[in-house]
Amino acid sequence: MTATATSTPPPAAPKVSGGKGGRTRFSLPVILLIVAGALLALSAVRAITGAQDVTSAGQISAALAMAVPIGLAGLGGLWSERAGVVNIGLEGMMILGTFFGAWAGWQTNPWIGVLAGVVGGMLGGLLHAVATVTFGVDHIISGIAINILALGFTTYFAKLWFNTGEAATKGGSPKQSPPAEDITTVTLPGVSDWLHSVEQHHWFFVSDVAGVVGGLITNVSVLTLVALALFVATFFILWKTAFGLRLRSAGENPVAAESLGVNVYRYKYIAVIASGGLAGLGGAFLSLVTSHIYNEGQTGGRGYIGLAAMIFGNWRPGGLAMGAGLFGFADALQLRNGGDSVHALLLLLVVVLAVLAAWKLYRKKFVPGAISGAIAAVVLVWYLATDTVPTEFVSATPYIVTLLVLSLSAQRLRMPKADGMRYRKGEGK
Repeated sequence: MTATATSTPPPAAPKVSGGKGGRTRFSLPVILLIVAGALLALSAVRAITGAQDVTSAGQISAALAMAVPIGLAGLGGLWSERAGVVNIGLEGMMILGTFFGAWAGWQTNPWIGVLAGVVGGMLGGLLHAVATVTFGVDHIISGIAINILALGFTTYFAKLWFNTGEAATKGGSPKQSPPAEDITTVTLPGVSDWLHSVEQHHWFFVSDVAGVVGGLITNVSVLTLVALALFVATFFILWKTAFGLRLRSAGENPVAAESLGVNVYRYKYIAVIASGGLAGLGGAFLSLVTSHIYNEGQTGGRGYIGLAAMIFGNWRPGGLAMGAGLFGFADALQLRNGGDSVHALLLLLVVVLAVLAAWKLYRKKFVPGAISGAIAAVVLVWYLATDTVPTEFVSATPYIVTLLVLSLSAQRLRMPKADGMRYRKGEGK
């Protein structure tokens, strides 16, 4: 993701022998092995530190709920950037989704609210598309402007619509809406209770698996299942259809795409409007599932974190889902006031940094290796000298994890070649 400083996309980069553009592709068995390794590490941390909440069903359920809006924002960014348009405005589109979702949800029913949230986000996406695609405005500037406009719009109309008449009598105020009805949740009967009983035994790894699986199948919102379906649909649409190939070509080399008859403007518009709709759906999830009301400042930067999850996932749905899960887990820690859990995870961070330092030194990258080792030593001293983590640090956990993950994964990233570049119609003729 870069600022729009160049008007003409560069020629396609030469292919790297022995791979696909130099990128590493993980097969399903490798991904499952990584997940199992991560769960084994968390099990060891729980057993050593006694922090039982690290892999509890409650923590995992909260992590899933927090991962969905982050993942939907990231999915919106993926659609937009795969077509070559940087969408910093995801945060503003999420804000519009929270506002319109709650506004329609408390007056009618939550599913109408979901639709209204999507439409609100799409309007933000349309504005971004007009500014960047038609008028060639710098993508970063347009996105920041949308974030500011969305915040001002919702602040003004919240005072106008939620603080008077029936809304005020039902709990509305200048900063929040009246509550909306719940969206249906689903639980696997019998299995959930059995997993809960296994979790309570605190067996190494077995109880941790039970806690994780139990959190994923207990009181899951139907809207969460819709979000999962959207991830699968995005993969098939963008990578398995002619439509998706044309859309991605607009983000890789729009000059070549136009010379082959692709209407680049049309695909950019579709992608950016879809991006806004997905971000708006993430916002509606926050106001209708997570809290049942609109609150000023409710998104809390999750649009930006979604963008970070997309970058961590290398602009692909599978990696994005893993990034959203990681950031959702960190977000759930601060929502559950998990000072003890965060303190326990410091031990895991020490191990990760020590392994990273050893690997850097083995590759003869002495400066990064020394820095990683020094940070590991500082974190270890912190862990040994304290019993918990201050609330202020716990609240910052999602943002610290975001910075840490992006810094560790930066070397393997490969964005679409024309991402963020101005394109004027006719350059391919």
